[in-house]
Amino acid sequence: MKLEVLISCMRQDDLSIIRRSNVLTDVLVINQGDGEDTIEDTVGNHCFRMISTVERGLSKSRNMALRNATGDICLICDDDEILFDDYEERILNAYKKHQDADIIAFQIDDAGKGYPRHERKLNYLSSLKIASWQISFRRESVLNAKIRFDETLGSGVSKAGGEEVMFLYDCLKKGLKLYYVPVSIGRMIEGESQWFHGFNEDYFYDRGLFTRKLMGRWWASLYAIYYIVFKYQKYRENITIWKALQKIFAGIW
Repeated sequence: MKLEVLISCMRQDDLSIIRRSNVLTDVLVINQGDGEDTIEDTVGNHCFRMISTVERGLSKSRNMALRNATGDICLICDDDEILFDDYEERILNAYKKHQDADIIAFQIDDAGKGYPRHERKLNYLSSLKIASWQISFRRESVLNAKIRFDETLGSGVSKAGGEEVMFLYDCLKKGLKLYYVPVSIGRMIEGESQWFHGFNEDYFYDRGLFTRKLMGRWWASLYAIYYIVFKYQKYRENITIWKALQKIFAGIW
């Protein structure tokens, strides 16, 4: 199996993001900037590619990566993480162990979230807790199922993200096998992400729109209450709980 890392980023002038992210395998960078260009280099036995585009939106970036990827296994990577030296071995070993897996989610350290300690299959409930930078997938499985990222969601379109959860839900609906493996493959680096812009009113309104699209009004309303209560420590310095509740329900209804 060949592993390929898919990095989404913005306004890069060269391939330095690959070194900064410690990518040691094949890699495809989708760079949203001010021009259209393709850069390719061979380092050892690995192909480093960067496609620059004037398109905007994280889901469009993911879809462009999916269309142009060549790896058997693909790993989604953002612009604010560093992969461990042995990430390739850890990922491929997981796929050798779970030969029926179409999707495997891993851990990224220093990401400000907790992880389950044990391996598990992912379902509609547990998929809600998976972030995009945890996700790897068999490229052929996703392409054969005609699954892509919803371009009405994700940064650049929605301040609340959610494109990765919709992606996982679509995978589940098509019968793909999803796993979580408690193996860390990298860590987050300090600095402001180019994709997330804080827990503001727009974030919670867009979160409401996303959960309604994902679950329908009634289930989204129940999930909104859970989210507002249990995520309070994350957003409390930015917005009051009542304003957050008001905005998320405005998005749902």
